[in-house]
This record gives sequence, C-alpha cells and structure tokens, in this order.
Amino acid sequence: MDERVNLMNMMKITIKVLIQSALNLDRSLESDFPPLQQFFFVLEHCLKHGLKVKKSFISQNKSFFGPLELVEKLCPESADIFTNVRNLPEIKTSVGRGRAWLHLSLMQKKLADYLQVLIDHKDLLSEFYEHEALMMEEEGAVIVGLLMGLNMIDANLCLKGEDLDSQVGIIDFSFCLKEIQENDSEKKADEITSVLDQKHYVEELNRHLSCTVGDLQSKIEFLEKTNSKLNEELIAAKDRIVSLQDEHNQLLEETVRIKNKSERHLQDTKVELETYKHSRQGLDEMYNETWKQLNVERQVRQELEKELNLQLGMKTEMEMAMKLLEKDIHEKQDTLVVLRKQLDDVKSINLQMCQKVKETDISLQQKSEQLCLLQAKWDLVDSTTRTLEERVQESEKARQISEENCMKIKKDFEAKTESFKQQLQKLDLQRSHLEQNLQIEKEQQGILQEDLGKEKEKNSSLQKDLLQYSQLKKDFDKLLIEKTQLAKLCKEQEQALQEMGFHLSQSKLKMEDIKEVNKALKGHTWLKDDEATGCKQCKKEFSISRRKHHCRNCGDIFCNTCSSNELSLPSYPKPVRVCDICHNLLLQRCSSNCS
Repeated sequence: MDERVNLMNMMKITIKVLIQSALNLDRSLESDFPPLQQFFFVLEHCLKHGLKVKKSFISQNKSFFGPLELVEKLCPESADIFTNVRNLPEIKTSVGRGRAWLHLSLMQKKLADYLQVLIDHKDLLSEFYEHEALMMEEEGAVIVGLLMGLNMIDANLCLKGEDLDSQVGIIDFSFCLKEIQENDSEKKADEITSVLDQKHYVEELNRHLSCTVGDLQSKIEFLEKTNSKLNEELIAAKDRIVSLQDEHNQLLEETVRIKNKSERHLQDTKVELETYKHSRQGLDEMYNETWKQLNVERQVRQELEKELNLQLGMKTEMEMAMKLLEKDIHEKQDTLVVLRKQLDDVKSINLQMCQKVKETDISLQQKSEQLCLLQAKWDLVDSTTRTLEERVQESEKARQISEENCMKIKKDFEAKTESFKQQLQKLDLQRSHLEQNLQIEKEQQGILQEDLGKEKEKNSSLQKDLLQYSQLKKDFDKLLIEKTQLAKLCKEQEQALQEMGFHLSQSKLKMEDIKEVNKALKGHTWLKDDEATGCKQCKKEFSISRRKHHCRNCGDIFCNTCSSNELSLPSYPKPVRVCDICHNLLLQRCSSNCS
C-alpha cells in the first residue's frame, strides 16, 4: 500500500516538472532531456509494480511488455507501433521493446488512451499482475488521468542509436526532495571516516592475498603427489597391455576356425532358400489373379450404385418442378380473385350511376356532354374487363397443359424405377455367386497358409544358425574395440603426464602474477556511493526503501538483505557489516585454519 502511494506521488511530481519544463522550452522535447528520461523511469517502475514472475526451464522472466501486448488486441490502431517496435534491429529483449513502445506512444500522444484501455479490462490484466498491484487498484486510474496532461507536449524522440535493452533506470529524487545544507565540519568528519575505511579495506586485501598464496602452495604439493601416482599406474597399464595382446592372438586363431565352419553352413542354407522362393512365386500368382477378379466385380457394383443415385437425383428435381408449378397456379388464382373484386366494384359503381341518372332526368339536357364522357369511360372499363377475362382463360389453359406434362413425367419415372429394381435383383444374384466363390478361395488360402507356416519353421531354424554366427562376429568385434581402447588409454595417460608438467610451470608463473597484483592493490580504494546503481549480488536497483551499504571486507556496495551478516575482522575490533559472499569465504577459511 505504501509503495503504491509513493509511486503515485512520484508520478505526480515528475509529470508536473515535465510539463513546467516543456512550457519553458515552447512545448517541444527531445530524448536527451533529463526530466523526460526521469518520467520514463518512474512510469517503468509503476508498470513493474506487482508483476507476476513467469518461470521457465532456463530462467525467470519479469517484463512489463507482456501486459502492453494486450493493447494490440484491444486497439487495432496500435498495430503500427507494435510492428515498428518488433522491426527495430537494435532491440533484442522484452524490456527494450516495452521502453520503445512507451517512447512511440508518447510521440503519438496516445499513451493515456492505451493505458486507459488496459485498466478498463482488468480481467485480462489479472493474468499478468497480482491483486494488490498498482495497475489493478485506483492509483492506476489516477496515473492515467495525470498522463492526459502530456498530450499538450510535442516529443521528438529518436530510437536509433539508443541502447534500451541494457539501460539502467534509476529514479533521481533530487528534484522532489529538499536539499539539506551540510556544515563544513561534518564534511571533514566524513572525509576522515572514508580514509580510515579505505585503510582498513587495503589491510584486509593484503590478508586475503596471503591466504591465497598459502592455498596455491598446498595445491602444488598435491599435484606433485598425484604425478608420482600416475607414473606408477602407467607402468602397470603397460604390463596389462602385453598380456592382452597374447590373449588377442589366441582369439584370432579361434575366430578363423569358426569362420570356416559358418561359411560351409551358409552355402547349405542358400540352396534351401532358393527352393523356397520358387514355391512362393507360384502361390503369389494364384492369389493375385483371384484378387484382380474381385476388384473388377467391385467396380461394376460401384458403377451401378452411381446410376441409382443419379436417378434418385432426377426424381427429387421433378418433385421440385411440380411444387414450383403449384405455386404459380396459386398465384394466378389470387390474381383472379383480385380481378373479380375489381369487377364487383365496377358493377356497384354502375348501379350508383343508374340511380343518379333516374334522379337527374330533369337535368339531362344540361348535362348531355357529361353523359358522353361517362359513356367513353364505360367503354374503357368494358374493354379492360374483356382483356382480363381473356387472360384468365389463357392461364387456365396453361395450367391444364402443365398438369398433363406432370402426369407424363410421373409415368416415365415409374417405368424407370421398375427397370432399376430388376437390375438390382440381377446384381444381388451376381453378388451371391461371388460370395460363394470367395468362400472357396478362402479355404484354398487357408491350405496355402498352413504350407507357409511349415516353411516359416524351416526358415526360423536357419535364422537361428545365422544368429549364432553373428554373435561370434560381435565377440570378435568387441575384442578389437577393447584393444583400441587400451591403446587410447596409454596415449591419454602419456598426455596427462605432459599436461601435469605444463600445469606446474603455469602455477609458478601465476604465483609471480599474484605477487604483482598484491603490490598493485595496495593503492586501491573502495567503491563510492555515486558509482553504484544497484546491488552487486542480487542486481536490484537502489531506491528509498532499498538503501546502499558497504561491505567492510571487499569494499563493494550491497543492499540490506545481501549484507545483513556481521563478523569481526583483523582491521576492526568490533563485528562489522559483511556481504554474504565474504561471510561464507571467511567462515571457510576459519574452519580450514582450525583444522
């Protein structure tokens, strides 16, 4: 919880400083700008917070590029960014790809939009982040809201030539922490303590080097003893080689005798195999002929089945045509009903007109012209009714013709089905005859298989004899291999003796090199705070929660977990902080000195 709040506050401060500095530079930034680099480092820490570790056979992978790849699926617009990131030849790790993606999305002014899409789909993010991660809580939404303010900045970032894979992201707290002014007296005291620490460090180095010299001398004595033992073993091996050569000559004579016997036996087996092959050829020819007849009959049956399927297809097409004709007839009947309704309407209009004529007998002379017009309209209606009646008669004739055609097609189809049924009966009879022939052939095949079994037994006996011959040959080969192995052993032992002499000469040279290194290390100082960015052992970056600590033995800088041990050193009267590596080495040396 505290870590999430700290990261959110850091993000607020970095965005505020970045916007203020961008306003001073007319809202255009480049990749070398320190506040912009600091912004990317803080954002990377926010994305890494609560990431699940993916374990594999080789190593553990913890990269924030995994959840960013979800943006490609959720936003098709971001596909161009991902293709550009993957095509960069200088970037080889997933961390470098994630940093390149952040640079490109900031240049496009869509960083806040893409991260908002990720936060909206927390069910997908749960595969990559733990439940208490920053991106899964409310702080993630607050950071996305703060990133919306960066859309007013124009960033001109060049990814070529930048080493994003091995770039170390260290958060600089100088712009968010107040500078504390130290007195001159305190600075002098710190300088004195650092000089004393360096002195103690140099003394410890001298002590370490003296221990290593003693270890090397003991190793040289051990190598001389092993060299004498190897010489004795070499003499014994030479005596054994002489005895093995005598045994090898005896075995060669025995193999010559066995080889002559096996060659005679092989000639007899070859004659028997030739007789067996001649008898087998006749049986194979009989079997092939029967198999060909069966295949021909199967092809005939398949062709008949295809014709049946075609006829059934024709039947279905005819039924579809009948249904279409019935639909046309129903549609024409509907049109007839509509026309009859129109005729009834016309008749009702005529009745109304007659009534009006009776009522207007007085005004006939005045409206004679109107009557002429009405008579012309009446003629048109009569003509239309006649044409409609003619069309109805034509449609009825077409329906009768279609019904006659359907009857003819049905009769033809019934005749064809009867003929196909007769053909099927004939085919069934032929099939029964073929099945009887197959049974007869199976009986003959069983007799042939019995003969084959007898011949296989003879063949197995011959194969056993061949196996005995092969075993004898293998024994002979093994003896040859043992001979070659013994010769190799002699050569390797001679080479080992030469290498031992070479190692002795090298160890003397190394002793002289160590003495020179000891002289050079006397002026060596221990590592400064500014030079270390991460723990030397666990490689984790230093932050507010992870502090820097010097090892009083080797002088390197470690985190609290890797330098929690304390031991009393010759240069320090009291127990002092020591790293885990030095702690183990010092304990081993104490145990060896005691023994």
